[in-house]
Amino acid sequence: MVLKTFGWSFAITVLGLAAAVVYGGWEAFGVVAILCVLEISLSFDNAVVNAGILKKMNAFWQKIFLTIGVLIAVFGMRLVFPVVIVAVSAKIGPIEAVNLALNDADRYQELVTDAHPSIAAFGGMFLLMIFLDFIFEDRDIQWLRWIERPLAKLGKVDMLSVCIALIILLITAMTFATQAHQHGGAHVDKAQTVLISGIAGLITYLVVGGLSGYFENKLEEEEEREHEAEEAAKRSGKKVSAVQLAGKAAFFMFLYLEVLDASFSFDGVIGAFAITNDIVLMALGLGVGAMYVRSLTVYLVREGTLDDYVYLEHGAHYAIGALAVVLMVTIQYEIPEIVTGGIGVALIGLSFWSSVRRNKALAAAGGESDSSDDKTGVPSGV
Repeated sequence: MVLKTFGWSFAITVLGLAAAVVYGGWEAFGVVAILCVLEISLSFDNAVVNAGILKKMNAFWQKIFLTIGVLIAVFGMRLVFPVVIVAVSAKIGPIEAVNLALNDADRYQELVTDAHPSIAAFGGMFLLMIFLDFIFEDRDIQWLRWIERPLAKLGKVDMLSVCIALIILLITAMTFATQAHQHGGAHVDKAQTVLISGIAGLITYLVVGGLSGYFENKLEEEEEREHEAEEAAKRSGKKVSAVQLAGKAAFFMFLYLEVLDASFSFDGVIGAFAITNDIVLMALGLGVGAMYVRSLTVYLVREGTLDDYVYLEHGAHYAIGALAVVLMVTIQYEIPEIVTGGIGVALIGLSFWSSVRRNKALAAAGGESDSSDDKTGVPSGV
């Protein structure tokens, strides 16, 4: 079952890592491996959410999502989107950006370095909003209770996450401008770039979230209409066109899933810039990682159950928060790639270990439900 589901992912992993060694040696191998782990860890909750929706769709629409959806997710968001970011930030054409990445690495690196403040500000704000909206939400299951409980209470204040994100952006831009002034004012314009790019990242997050919410509402409306139509048909003795209703509902499911998947993929793509600026390594690592996410979605659907490691979602979002901070800091200071990638892997590993401890404690206590987890003394985290 595992080999059948993950077979293509395993094969692409071998090809991707081999291509990395040929392209840049063992250092490139390590970067691609880190990016792959990063993409999988940040998108794990994406696979869980996708599986929960995908299992409601018929076989035809499942195949559409896992074929056309893969093309959109892997080649569109993970491969094309990084090129677009560099092209827009450096004010060059996408084809020129690809040509530079492949044929003139020094010039490409120079353009990316010049564009890094805007990329970091945009990505940092987007990732920060994902983390803040997660941490301010009241949840039945909490990992680090001493942090999450008080923050969940604060989260009842409307637009708190937006206010905090804007404050952090202003502090970052002002700090950048102050340090630039102390060095002769050569980079004052970049402070304005940081501010504008950060606001653009915030707006992008709000737009993507709004679209996801829109399609989710449409999905709920279609499901309600389908249920009402079936009830009316039963009362009147008429037959219902199940294919039409299922297709209509599945169509909105597909649209919702694609928007949702795009919103999840932003963190992996943008977070990759904190690991490397090399577009080839980025494409290899994120492409391999995205394949595993899709395989994991299929595996969860075929098994009929969602994953039992409930704290992995928490660990992934803490990793997103750490990446947001790293990106904002790298506007002015250089941070080694191994440190950036190591933080995310460590947080995911810790959340996995906490989940294992929780499962063992629940089993020892007689299998209390999740709702009683935070009330019975069963460990809810570390």
